[in-house]
Order: sequence, then structure tokens, then C-alpha cells
Amino acid sequence: MPEGFKVPKPYNEPVKDYVPLSQGRELQKKALADAWNNPREIPMHINGKERMTKELVPVKMPHLHRRTLAWRAKSDKFDVEDAIKAALWSKQYTMPDFKFEDRVNIVLTAADLLTSDKYRYKMNAATMLGQSMTIRESEIDAVCELADFWRYNTKFAEQIYNEQPLSTKGMMNSTDHRPLEGFVWALTPFNFTSIGGNLPVAPLITGNTVVWKPSYQQVASAELTMEILNKAGLPPGAINLIYPSGPDAAGVILNHPDFAGLHFTGSTEVFNGIWETVGRNVKKGVYKNYPRLVGEVGGKDFIVVHESVKEMDDYAQVVATAVVRGSFERQGQKCSASSRIYLPKTLRKPLEEAILGFTSQIKTGSPWDFANFMCAVIDEAAYDRITGYINRANLSNDAKILWEGGRHSKEEGYYVYPTIIEALHPYYESMEQEIFGPAPTIYYYPEKMAWEEVLKLVDSTSPYGLTGSVFYTDRLAWIKALDILENAAGNLYGRNKPTGAMVRFQPFGGARRSGTCDKAGGPDNLRRWVLARTISETTDPPTSPWYPHMG
Repeated sequence: MPEGFKVPKPYNEPVKDYVPLSQGRELQKKALADAWNNPREIPMHINGKERMTKELVPVKMPHLHRRTLAWRAKSDKFDVEDAIKAALWSKQYTMPDFKFEDRVNIVLTAADLLTSDKYRYKMNAATMLGQSMTIRESEIDAVCELADFWRYNTKFAEQIYNEQPLSTKGMMNSTDHRPLEGFVWALTPFNFTSIGGNLPVAPLITGNTVVWKPSYQQVASAELTMEILNKAGLPPGAINLIYPSGPDAAGVILNHPDFAGLHFTGSTEVFNGIWETVGRNVKKGVYKNYPRLVGEVGGKDFIVVHESVKEMDDYAQVVATAVVRGSFERQGQKCSASSRIYLPKTLRKPLEEAILGFTSQIKTGSPWDFANFMCAVIDEAAYDRITGYINRANLSNDAKILWEGGRHSKEEGYYVYPTIIEALHPYYESMEQEIFGPAPTIYYYPEKMAWEEVLKLVDSTSPYGLTGSVFYTDRLAWIKALDILENAAGNLYGRNKPTGAMVRFQPFGGARRSGTCDKAGGPDNLRRWVLARTISETTDPPTSPWYPHMG
């Protein structure tokens, strides 16, 4: 960094509320209509140039899949190879000219463009229609959280660069933080536009170049993200956006000697497969370095309620609000969504009445209707998986349905309405397995079960360790939860839902089978994209090899 350079103080982007008759609401409705009526052709971006193909693939809307939102270029392994070549070329010939202050300027300019009227509503429209989100969920994710990632990550990088070792008499020490040697692969999911924009840009901030493959369902908002970055001055080849199949991408990238790191959010199965391939290739000596594998994957997130919660004013409504928001926002398609809920049987009646009362009022439908709380799940595979759990619970002797809102015929849109399962024993499949949809499971633990037993049950039931929340008024119950649930959640919340982590305030990520716990939204994640070199200069070098004790 140049002497005296300071990254501007970051801030969290204010969330617009889109209340009736507001200007923002009208502008958003117009942007939705524009996107609806004008399907775009979505190119790849390789080495700073758009690349289209003769064959185009339709991008459908999950809530109305006969409707085409856009047409995307069809990528293959040759595009993957070209993207890698562009990233390596840029790393050698372009990025060295873009110093840290230049990269900061690009990313902060992109954040300002994203939150401007020109792009804010376009990004929301692409996310709402392409990924079937409500206006609130899209505004928080696709605009505010993405801008927060970009603004705060520049400051986190500055913090890392400024960390220096001690020097002493006769010795001057310093550390420089280099980008990784090679290219980074960003593999991003359908359910968060903010993750789509963060995973390629975080390594870019520290000087890396990136090959970015988004989920097919997220390409509309991903390509708009590239448009914003390009307008902000992104150098050619710094980020290369392509749409190959998973096998085509992995087959080329994971076998390339310059593969330096993976920035991943997605399924546990995919991450496990990548880890396995990388392990084999490390043994074969394929890579120049050990690749950095940074992954946030599955979750089986919990809410557990201590009986002392009854001393809280309106406790039933407080718990029910957390259950409904944590389980049903974004159709439960968040890795942090509450999907297993432990309630004391002694409080069953008031808690169940409040939870079912709120659930019965949930409106589900198109993102066009701003009164809807939920929209459609992402695709047919998700629809079939979620309804399969519901169907089995209906037939099981170990579970029953407390609330089933039904389901819409998937011939029109992939709607699964809010459903609540009751597990009659704590190891029923929907208490253990990730469903990733609007079908949480409640287990009413018996009065005779001690609080420590309940917590040990929560800790041991799932292989994941992402998020969880505890409701209590007894402080000792919370202290005991912090102890026993030490490894059960990377983000643990007291008296709130287990979703909604804010950049800088609650860095996000878990361990166990939930990932590498590298905490997006904090400085730890940025550390994975640098190689530290310690430099030591001796000002008065010794002139004899002999030590005093030898005299």
C-alpha cells in the first residue's frame, strides 16, 4: 500500500422497506416488469470480453417455469480452459499494475453502483424472478449484503496488510502478503446473490484472479454482477464468468497444476467430492502448492427452548416468530434455516398454538405480490425431495404432520407450502437429514429430560455445525448451552432466529460437516487468499561462527 493510504470507513447498506406508495416500491415494480417483458441473452465473460454461443439455454422462473427469464450461453470444457488461461494471463500481466488501492477503488465503486437506482432494482428483479425471492429477502441479500461484503472486505484486507512483526536492534522484520500462486475457482450457489458476488471478489481484493461458475439458477443475477464490476473498472481476465456443467468444470480445474484455491458454497456431497479429488491429485503431485479449500456447505440448524423462557413477556409469540422466520423465509432454502426445533413438552400448548397461528397466516406465491412471505422452491428436484420427506412423515409411525399447507402442482411452479412435522422420537429422519425447504420438524422433549440431556441430544443428532439458537431467561441455562453446544454451531444466537447474520457483526460459517469455518463477513476469510512472506534484514551481521559458551 502507498504510505498513508486508508480504506474508507465501511458501513452496512440501509435496507429499503418498499412500503405501499413509496417511490422505491414503484421503481421496483417497473424493474420487475422490464425483466419480465424483455428476456436477456446472457453471455460468458472471459478475459474481459463477452462470449455468446450459437446454442442458448433457457433460464426459467421457479414460480412460473413456462416463462423464460433469460437465455444463457452454453459453456463447455473449452470455455473452462480459456477462462483459466485468461485468469493466469491476467495474474501475470494485468493484475501487477492494479495495486491494492486500485482494487479497493474498483470494489467500492461496484458497491456504489450496485446500491444506486440504476442497478438496485435491476438486481432485485433478476434475483426475485430468477431465484424466486420476496422483495424483502432479495433486498437484504442481493443488494445490501453484497454491498456490505464488498465494502467491509476491503477494510479487512487493509487490516491484514497492516499486521507486521516486531523489529529490534540490529534486525528489521516485515511481512508482505502475496496473492496465491495460480488461480482461484469460485463455485457459487443459487440461494444467495450476495454469496455469488462475494466468493469471486474476496480473492480479487487480495490480488488473485478467478474463474467463476455460478449455479445455473443464479446466472441472471451473476451476469448482472459482472456488468457492475466491469463498469467499476475490473481488469480483463481478473474474474472470468462461465456456465459449464459441474463435471466439465471440475474435470479441467481440479486437474490443473495452477489450481490454487476453491471458494465454495453448496452441497456437502459436492464439496466432499472436490476434497477427494484434490487429495488424490496432491498425492500425485499435480499441483504447485496445496490448494486452499474454503467451503460453506450444509446445515441442520436448531432452535432449542429452555423452560425458563416462560418468564419472558409474550414468550410464545417470541419463540413462534423465530420459528416462522427462521424456517420459512426464502422457503427454508438457507443453509442457516431452522429445521429441527426442540420444545419443552410442559409448554406445548401455548407454543404450538402460537407457531401454528403464525404459520396459518403465511401467504405463498409469486414474487410479484409483495404481500407474500414465501415464493417457490428452486426447481423440480428440490420440490420432489421436500415433498418426499412430507409424504414419508404422513405415513410414518415415528412422525406426524402438525401443519401441512399442501402443495401446488409442479406443472406451473415449484410451490411447497409451509409444513411442520412432529418427530415422535428425536432421531427421526427429518431431525437428522438436511431437507433444505419449508418443512421444519419439532420434537417435544419430556419433562423428565434434564437440560444437559437436551443439549447433548442437540449436539449429537446432526453431523453439521452451522447455526443454532437458544431461548431462555435463566442465565445458567445459556451458560450451560454455550459449553455443551461449543461445536454444534459456528453461529449461535441467544433469543433470536438462527438466520440473518450481518457482515462485520456476525461473521458467518460453521465447522463439522458444515464447512471450513472461514467466516465470510470477517477478516478470517480474507486471510485464506494470501500467502505471507516474512522478510528479515540484519543491520549488523555477525563476523564469527563461534558462540560465547564455547569459549
